[in-house]
Amino acid sequence: MQIALIASARFAIRQPFAGGLEAHTWALAGGLRKRDHKVTVFAGAGCDPLLGVTQIAMRRPRISSAARRDVSMTSQEWMDDHHGYLQLMLALADGSAGTFDVVHNNCLHHLPVAMARMLPAPMLTTLHTPPTPWLESAIQVGDCPATFAAVSHHTARAWAHQIPAARVVRNGVDATVWRPGPGGGNAVWSGRLAPEKGADLAIAAARKAGIPLDIVGPVSDPAFFGEHIEPALGNDVRYLGHLDHAALAKVMGRAAVCLVTPRWDEPYGLVVAEALACGTPVCGFARGALPELVNEDVAILVAPDDVAALAAALPAARLLSRSRARKHAVEHCSHEAMIDGYERLYAELAT
Repeated sequence: MQIALIASARFAIRQPFAGGLEAHTWALAGGLRKRDHKVTVFAGAGCDPLLGVTQIAMRRPRISSAARRDVSMTSQEWMDDHHGYLQLMLALADGSAGTFDVVHNNCLHHLPVAMARMLPAPMLTTLHTPPTPWLESAIQVGDCPATFAAVSHHTARAWAHQIPAARVVRNGVDATVWRPGPGGGNAVWSGRLAPEKGADLAIAAARKAGIPLDIVGPVSDPAFFGEHIEPALGNDVRYLGHLDHAALAKVMGRAAVCLVTPRWDEPYGLVVAEALACGTPVCGFARGALPELVNEDVAILVAPDDVAALAAALPAARLLSRSRARKHAVEHCSHEAMIDGYERLYAELAT
């Protein structure tokens, strides 16, 4: 099939990834191409050349100084994204961007959904987040023809008031990249270093349990990192930086347990799949989609934000079976299952 994949205009799709959405786009495009689909990825600047991206043109509008004095003026980034996606959707509508059997909208911007009715090909939109005002309003523009898939049942339920029939295609990881490791080392925490991800809660729990912790991920919020993470670093808590998948898989495979400590309702939680694929059991908060990704053989979940309960659960979580963790990931969190799910949806839409 000829597939258009609309990705982020703002964050480059290259390792180390800015976040789970960029990693998901990378995995989806690569997996579809391995199955002989022709995938055109529309994304922003700075992406890995091997991805073969068609760059979204960021044609910055010329805003006068008088207009900039308007108190309702949005940020320059917002304006850039708006015009980039507007130009892309117009090009997809008139065919100048190519001819496709299906358009898969894998970005968080509202314009692809709002303009879906203009396209000659059917559109599938993946819901990666809880409801947002802009996307809800876009769905309500006339009779929106887009089909929606959610990354978890939790996310589908969150959108049910607006989209009662969202399909569920869970994210997945490539088990040939995320390989089992020996375990037995420190605990590990991986993710964006921002308040909602709760790395500071993981530090508090690991220290309370007396278990050394390695932290990996991009510093998305420098103020949070400087105030809550950097001062807590020491011999028992190390920050290893922002790693690519190969390096992160080695760290994850050496870890005894992976801490997952979100302060918000995670729509999916890719780090869970990555850890389990490396044979590393999970200890975290029962929040968002996390409870549907694991069972008692591979994870121990406690009440959200309960650091004391998390610390108490860590010793037992470290002893969970690494082989069962790996088996669970291959059967339930695999890249192949994700590609299968999207292929089925594409086939339905293209008929």
